[in-house]
Amino acid sequence: MKIKNIGILVAALLLTANICFAQDKEEAKLIEKAANWVAELNLNNKEKETQATEVISTHLIAVRNWHNSHPFDSVPAGINPVTGQPLSELDRSIIADSAMPRSVHEALMTGLKTNLNDTQVEAILDKYTIGKVAFTLKAYHVIVTDLTPEEETVILNNLKEAREMAVDYKSMKQISAIFEIYKTKNEHYLNSNGRSWRQLYSDNAKRIKAEKAKKKQ
Repeated sequence: MKIKNIGILVAALLLTANICFAQDKEEAKLIEKAANWVAELNLNNKEKETQATEVISTHLIAVRNWHNSHPFDSVPAGINPVTGQPLSELDRSIIADSAMPRSVHEALMTGLKTNLNDTQVEAILDKYTIGKVAFTLKAYHVIVTDLTPEEETVILNNLKEAREMAVDYKSMKQISAIFEIYKTKNEHYLNSNGRSWRQLYSDNAKRIKAEKAKKKQ
């Protein structure tokens, strides 16, 4: 009986050690990711490089830890109060992760602005969101061929808000969902500005179809 208990204890200790090792290994990868992002800025200032790397890696680890300790099923199944549809697993994971203390986000932004200029801060935020701001803005120009400077400014500001919100989420599905919130906001803005987003989108689809047909000729 004692031997069996010892065996269970040893197994538990090994499991704990393996979990700790895995966590340390994952944290090391996040620290390396942060260091690589900062290195691409070419700051030529060792102190700022170190501080910026620490700020980013601390945030990445905090986001990872919160996400892992708050799975989607920690949020009760229910309905979306706007659509009436059942909450998806993605919805529930976003709700769970959105409850992360605001101080985590504030520490990131304060730390970035302390050590980097505005352009460099934007470059780091783009790393978190794999350049979705520029990519999405380009798509708007394709769909709305006569987009005005004023419209572009509003749309770009909304996309930048989406980017800053999205950095606090771990998965790309979550990040894309956050951008969808602001893309819908942009569509409503265009509609209220005398345009029809549905018609613009339809016209663009027809242009693409016509171009493909022309290439086949």
